[in-house]
Amino acid sequence: MSIEVHIEWERTTQLVGRLYSAGRGQAVSFEYSAEWLAGQSTFAIDPTSIPMQRGMMHSPVLFGAIQDCGPDRWGKILIERAVRKGVLEQRPFQEIDYVLALDDNSRIGALRFRRGDGEAFLAQGPGKLPPVVQLPALLRATEAIHSETETAKDLRFLLGQGSPLGGARPKSAVAMPDGSLGIAKFPKPDDVRDIAAGEILALSLARASGIRTADHQLVPMGGHAVAVIKRFDREQGCRIPFISASSLLGLPIGEAGSYTMLADAIRQFGDDVSGDLRELWRRMVFSLLASNYDDHLRNHGFLMHRSGRWSLSPAYDVNPVPEIERAGINKTSISEDGNEPSIELAIKASPRFGLKADEAVRILHEIMIVVQNWRELGQRLHLNASQLNAYASAFENDFVKEAQEHV
Repeated sequence: MSIEVHIEWERTTQLVGRLYSAGRGQAVSFEYSAEWLAGQSTFAIDPTSIPMQRGMMHSPVLFGAIQDCGPDRWGKILIERAVRKGVLEQRPFQEIDYVLALDDNSRIGALRFRRGDGEAFLAQGPGKLPPVVQLPALLRATEAIHSETETAKDLRFLLGQGSPLGGARPKSAVAMPDGSLGIAKFPKPDDVRDIAAGEILALSLARASGIRTADHQLVPMGGHAVAVIKRFDREQGCRIPFISASSLLGLPIGEAGSYTMLADAIRQFGDDVSGDLRELWRRMVFSLLASNYDDHLRNHGFLMHRSGRWSLSPAYDVNPVPEIERAGINKTSISEDGNEPSIELAIKASPRFGLKADEAVRILHEIMIVVQNWRELGQRLHLNASQLNAYASAFENDFVKEAQEHV
């Protein structure tokens, strides 16, 4: 199978190259087009795995930057159910099949795909996303998926209009009131705490700690709450190239990486190197103090605003985890040595992020003060006592106690 890979860049959609896969195996090959290689402001779409060079490049699995365009567990569930009910014709045998099943209009990043010259980009949906006011209908559709009572109409609604993005939580793309693109994250029937409230609280704390975050809001809906996050890979209707930190590092499946490895990647590929290094250290320390155990490197992303240089995206998927739920969950390591994370290790590693020790302690103090006032901020978000109490052990933890000893 041969697939054209295009990218929206400088307000035009341009052919980048071709992706090849054979049979039902996972191995793929990619070759840049001569036009893209000869361009003046072109770049490697995946600088580690697909560098800018002539000739065919091979991989045993789908290249990271292209895999970033595809769905995670929730999206794959929808696609597989849609095949069973005849909503989608082609059964996905390879990772690229999942990527191509997503709606082109709301696929993350700037890459676009089609089978040949003159054909439509894959997959073509109706081109109109459901507005935020349709959240109740989207919630009902996701609940039907969980109870396995979904209809073909539910699947078309979630796949065709609200294209699934990465992550295990039920979600849908939505149109924000200002016409921008957003993502709505819904509750699951077996949730034991309000996940949406926790994420919005954590993002609000992160922003108050000086971290650039995706715009966010909590939408109450009867006895439920939905987190609505504004997509940062669109700007005035134009797509912005995106790559996950995991793909930028070229990490094999199953390899976790570390924050210091990511700092080295920023030095190599970054745009605002000094600013992003400091921002990354601030995010790393916040994740410790706020018990963000969802900080794996697919939940750190980069955007391209200048050809060939990558900038940290706003923070997203920040999820505080109460102590009782942390067993068996691994945080991203601070450094390559793989030692258990600690505030002391974070301070020792601060020179790798362009910080002196006294600067690091000052930033640590700023973040600690904000996190210690988590309950007050939650009340300003109109979270009730039950919602807040579920997260007490996430924000009142040993890392906060250790931070107090260093400031």
